Amino acid sequence: MPPKVNDAKYLEDDGISVGLTHEPLDISTMVASVRSPKAGATVLFAGSTRDNFAGKPVTQLQYTAYIPRALQTMLSIAREVKQKHSLTGISMVHRLGVCPIGEESILIAVSAPHRQAAWKGGEEALEECKEKVEVWKMEEFGGNEEGVWRANRDGDGGVKLEGDEKLRHG
Repeated sequence: MPPKVNDAKYLEDDGISVGLTHEPLDISTMVASVRSPKAGATVLFAGSTRDNFAGKPVTQLQYTAYIPRALQTMLSIAREVKQKHSLTGISMVHRLGVCPIGEESILIAVSAPHRQAAWKGGEEALEECKEKVEVWKMEEFGGNEEGVWRANRDGDGGVKLEGDEKLRHG
């Protein structure tokens, strides 16, 4: 189970832990949270902030969420994926607030008796999170370009914010 820090919000169920936090994410803790003597495979996905989007330099990402709904959605995804792939454990945590270049914004760890179930379960959990969880990101670009809020999905265009509107969202 991920560490409980002051600002973190977590929900847990049998072999499941999901969370949102403003703290840096800890890969070792996530892997340990799903380790089990019944599991022959553990898979970890670590999504990190890259320095570009669509050829433009990115200086940082900021994440925000509708926390109560996002946690419930994450828990629902984890339950479905755990059952479908017969996982031993699943843990998902998403970072909120500023996430600098090179740091992880999402970790998903799964364990299963066999590697194929772990691979498939981890990938499905990630894709479902990207598609459904109520988390949004602001991409801050280098130069004079304004930041862009977008749904937390790869390739979505987002909405460019102008002047005062950016201040209200930041």
